[in-house]
Amino acid sequence: MARSPQSVDIEDALAPGAFDALIDARSPAEFAEDHLPGALNWPVLDDAERVRVGTLYAQDSPLAARKLGAALVCRNIAIHLETQLADKPREWRPLVYCWRGGQRSGSLALVLSQVGFRSAQLRGGYKAFRAHVRASLETLPASLRFVVLCGRTGSGKTRLLHALRAAGAQVLDLEGLAQHRGSVLGALPGLPQPAQRHFDSRVWKALRELDPARPVFVESESARIGRLAVPPALLRRMHTDGKPLHLVTADRARVALLEADYVDGTLAPEALCALLGGLRALRGGARVERWQALARARQWAPLITALLQEHYDPLYERSMRRSYAGLAQAPQLHVARGDAAELAALAAALHAQEQAEAGTKSPDCPDCPA
Repeated sequence: MARSPQSVDIEDALAPGAFDALIDARSPAEFAEDHLPGALNWPVLDDAERVRVGTLYAQDSPLAARKLGAALVCRNIAIHLETQLADKPREWRPLVYCWRGGQRSGSLALVLSQVGFRSAQLRGGYKAFRAHVRASLETLPASLRFVVLCGRTGSGKTRLLHALRAAGAQVLDLEGLAQHRGSVLGALPGLPQPAQRHFDSRVWKALRELDPARPVFVESESARIGRLAVPPALLRRMHTDGKPLHLVTADRARVALLEADYVDGTLAPEALCALLGGLRALRGGARVERWQALARARQWAPLITALLQEHYDPLYERSMRRSYAGLAQAPQLHVARGDAAELAALAAALHAQEQAEAGTKSPDCPDCPA
């Protein structure tokens, strides 16, 4: 028996288990910029076809554009039917969306319903999801308690954050979500940053999955990670209500950690010199040229030491004084080597302290205090 597609709002669409699949009917380029978490891309118009239809609409007439669009949409939906639906049972429940919840998703949802599937169309499309994300990013941070790992560049904050996750603590890895280490040299080789919208969606998804009853460990961050802006309400919550912990790592360990992090290709001399060139206005031409000479000579330890002393540490001190008024009184976590074993032990101690303050015991740590 043929069905008619149901129209649902964004809250119902995001309910756990509401649908078996989320189908994004937009073009691949639109999908790549951002999409609902877990969505599959079944474009009813590819990028080139979308341009063709739009150009025809503007230069000829809406009727001509609709004729062409209908033919292309029908062909593409037929391909999806032939390739994507072979293993789908009759009870399969897909939710289909496009940009505004209009003709593209409506066409695909209608065909799926006529085949007999329990399909639905997202009311308002991706724009409704985007509005939901933006509104949630204003409110979600207020429900969470953040423990903020502060420390100079190279202190091992990211490594400690990962060790905390491995120990069972609850963490928010903003640099991981941004695919960037957060400094002028922080680009990850071969891994471009997501679009701002997709970063927002990643942060939103991570925040909504956190337990408000437990603290959330997070690194101190500036307003931008690479070219991406951290959601302002999250940053304000970290700055004004976060509990800072001051990671104090020995300078030798900091240099070793940074060399280990960046020697994987990020420190290719000419690429590094180009990045350092962007600091001329801030640090002066003579100083940057000295740094570039060290880079070309592959003198990594002297270069890193100079960058820490002359660039990163002064920036850190100003930023921390401005963002975390209570940092001077914050508990200090001293790190001598920064190796995996030392950070794992520190993470275990922090997690045990968290559990003790919550009045619970870990099944993996029966001796931890309650």
